[in-house]
Formats: sequence, structure tokens, C-alpha cells
Amino acid sequence: MWSNISAAPFLLTGSPGLEIFHPWISVSFFVIYVSILLSNGTLLFLIREDHTLHEPMYYFLAILAATDLGVTLTTMSTVLGVLWLDHRAISHGACYFQSYLIHSLSVVESGVLLVMAYDRFIAICNPLRYTSIFTIAKVVKIGLGVLMRGFILIVPIITTLSGFPYYKSRVLSHAFCLHQDVIKLACADITFNRLYPIVLVSLTGFLDSVLILISYILILNSVMRIASVKEQAKALNTCVSHISCVLFFYVTVTGLTLIHRFGQYVPHVVHIIMSYIYFLFPPFMNPIIYSIKTKQIRNGINRLLSFHRI
Repeated sequence: MWSNISAAPFLLTGSPGLEIFHPWISVSFFVIYVSILLSNGTLLFLIREDHTLHEPMYYFLAILAATDLGVTLTTMSTVLGVLWLDHRAISHGACYFQSYLIHSLSVVESGVLLVMAYDRFIAICNPLRYTSIFTIAKVVKIGLGVLMRGFILIVPIITTLSGFPYYKSRVLSHAFCLHQDVIKLACADITFNRLYPIVLVSLTGFLDSVLILISYILILNSVMRIASVKEQAKALNTCVSHISCVLFFYVTVTGLTLIHRFGQYVPHVVHIIMSYIYFLFPPFMNPIIYSIKTKQIRNGINRLLSFHRI
């Protein structure tokens, strides 16, 4: 009996009660998705083609942009499918794979933000050793390490999903698959799948955020020793973009996590809004912030636009 139930596809959810407006809502989402693809794609293109951006700081920024693109491409098809075409059914395999990518990329983004904080720490607090610490070989190793951490740590909780039988009611809360959403439908002992994410968040997101905070305390301490106020402002200005990205990511991911764990009595529409903010706001804002606050990227964009006008 359970095998027949488990074989039935999961059903994604759009905006309950607003189904009549889904085609119009989908247009807004389509515009946002295209903006994210274009802005992050342009950032990657600039870093690849502009030799003035071939530095560790921008290589890490490229990994961040690629991660944001990955999250966008992972969720775009099902979100627009539900809103535009009312295509709600998703197979178990596709759901598990989407959930794996979403959670893995979240851990990757947290790791990238930590590495970028370390990059700023070395650049400001120990500039003479910067080039010896962040060689191309080390940048590659760090990048691979961040990717491996994200994609390996998520494997245990996703693989266990395939072994669970599921209740007949298989409606998910969002237009994409999240582990914490799917696991609510399992009719089995899910103790491991409840405890492992807590340990995982503690060892990745929480630890990363604490290390980022410590790095900026040390950066601030180092900057305050600089006699010139102008030089202090110049040093701190190189951190503004990264601090903004950190806030966008951790505030939204914390909000989404709290809503899922403690928001049983929170209106469902709040759950949906928080999930979309988490998946769309950081990828949308990150390239904008770096384009506005980073002179080298602004110059690269100007050169790109000048080239196309010729």
C-alpha cells in the first residue's frame, strides 16, 4: 500500500486563494528571474573577460554569482510552471534533486561569504602577505573546498527521503521542494532528518556567521589604528558590498528557518513570502550592490557598454 502512495507525485503550491492572479504574478516573477540571470551573468562575463578583475576578491565574487545563478535556475522552472501553467505535479526524484540543489547551494553561499570575509581580513589587516596567501592555486583549492562542503554535507538528509513512505496527502507548501517541507509528509521515524539539519546549520551557517563577525571585529580594530580618517573610510568602503551581501543572506535564511520551525500559527502566505524573499532577494541585490559600490566593476560595465556602442 505504501509503495503506491509513495509513487504518487508531490503537488507544489503557488499562492492559495490567488490562483486567478497567477498569470499576472508569474509575469513579475519572470521579470525578476530574467533580471537575476542577466545581472549575475554579466558579472561573471566581466570577471572572466576583464583582466583588471583577475584577482582573488573577484574570483570569490564569481563563485557567489554562479551560486546565485544556480539557485535561480533550480527554482525558476517549478515556480513559473505552477504560476504560469498550473503545473503542480513533481516526481519524487525531481523533488529530491531540486531540494538537494537548493540546500547544497545555500551551504555553498554561506561558505563563499565566509571566504570573502577572510579575503577582506587579509587585505586590510595583513596586506603585505595578501598575494602570497591568495595565490591562484590556493583560490582554486578554497573554491573547490567550499563547493565540496556544500554538496557533500547535504547528501545524508536527501538520500534518506527516498526510503520513506509518504502519507496520501502529498501537497507541499511551496512552488519548489525543501527538505523541511517534504519531511512533514513522511510517515516514518524522521528523527535523523530532524536532528541532522540542526547539527548541519550549527556547523555551517551559525559557525560561518560567527567567524564572519569575528573577522569584521578584527578588521574594525585594525582600521581604527589608521591615523587618517580618509584612509579609514577607504578601507571600510571595500567591505560595504560584502557586509550588505552577508546581511541579505543571513537575515533572509534566518527568517525562513524560523518560520518553518516555529511558525505553525503564522499565516501560510507569510511562509510563501519569506521563501520567495530568501530565494530572490539576495541573488537580485548582490550584483547591484557590487556594481554600485565597486569601482573596478563599474569601470568594467562602462567599458562593456562603450564597446557595444562602437
